[in-house]
Amino acid sequence: MCQVGATTLKYHLSAIDDLTAWLRERGDWVALGSADETKPAAEGTVEAWGRDESNPVGGWYGLRKGYRGRFGMYLPPLLEALGLVELTHDARNNRVRAIAAN
Repeated sequence: MCQVGATTLKYHLSAIDDLTAWLRERGDWVALGSADETKPAAEGTVEAWGRDESNPVGGWYGLRKGYRGRFGMYLPPLLEALGLVELTHDARNNRVRAIAAN
């Protein structure tokens, strides 16, 4: 769950492990590509993967229709706080990569 002002966004709990594993597979920096649910996600981004039918949940990680987007904005900072990824903190076009597993 992610609280943004008065809005609550909910994602599958498995998103933490699934996204970390996907980033480890990629092995390099990946653009976040955050977009609202109604807008297309840029190919190859965290946002696109969080919607893709080939991901482990078979599509959207977001659980609440109308609020399923922005996966690329809200999940990477959580993974960073958990010590699983590195995240850039630029004004725009931020990227993420997994920290090597111990």
